Order: sequence, then C-alpha cells, then structure tokens
Amino acid sequence: MNGKKKFPVEFYKYLEENTLVEIKSGENRTKFTEIWMVIVDERVFARSWNKNQSGWMNDFLANKVGMIKFGAEIIDVTVRKLGDNHPIHQKINQAYLEKYTQDYNLEYAKEISLPEYAHYTIEFFPSAP
Repeated sequence: MNGKKKFPVEFYKYLEENTLVEIKSGENRTKFTEIWMVIVDERVFARSWNKNQSGWMNDFLANKVGMIKFGAEIIDVTVRKLGDNHPIHQKINQAYLEKYTQDYNLEYAKEISLPEYAHYTIEFFPSAP
C-alpha cells in the first residue's frame, strides 16, 4: 500500500469487472471521458493512449484535481505523475495485458504496455473529504 487513503471497495470491484471508467479532469471540462484504468497493489493508474498535450492527462497534471465516475457514483480525485523509471511500471504493463484481453483490445493493450507509455502514466488518489 502507498500510505495514501484508499478508494471505496466498490470502486476496486467496478474496475475489476469493467474495462472502461469515466474521468473528468481539471475544473473546466464539462463532460466525462472514458478511459482504461488498472489496479496494481491497491493503487490506481491510467495512461494516456493518444498522448495529446491538450488531453485529459495534462489537464489533470496542470490542475491536480478531477473526478472518476463509475456506474452512478462519482469520486473526487487528485493525481500525480509516475516517474518514467519507477519499478512499478512492469506491474502496470502486466495489469493492462491481463485486463484488456478482448479481441478488439489486444492490439491496444500491447501498445500501451510499451516502454514509451511509462511517461504517460498517472496515479489517482481519492481526495480528502
């Protein structure tokens, strides 16, 4: 465990049972975006697929706040960028490959697990109430 507050058990269960979760980054976006998210050692990570400079990831990094929507529930979150050489990247790669095994996701799972995607990885934390 990373010493930070944990997400609700229902959220971890949702991530285990679903391939998409919705996020809204920063304070200026008006709609949620569906993304892939994985759990590693009770920590929650996501990678930016398209590496877009004006996309959700950079908005999160600039503002440090946002929301995750899973089902009808919404959690306020904060984020931090994971260092490119952090040893947990190997486990994150494996989590993507193990979770996204559907035929239509295989190609993307392999690509998002390439070393270059380490730079586009952020960790999510539930905001303190």
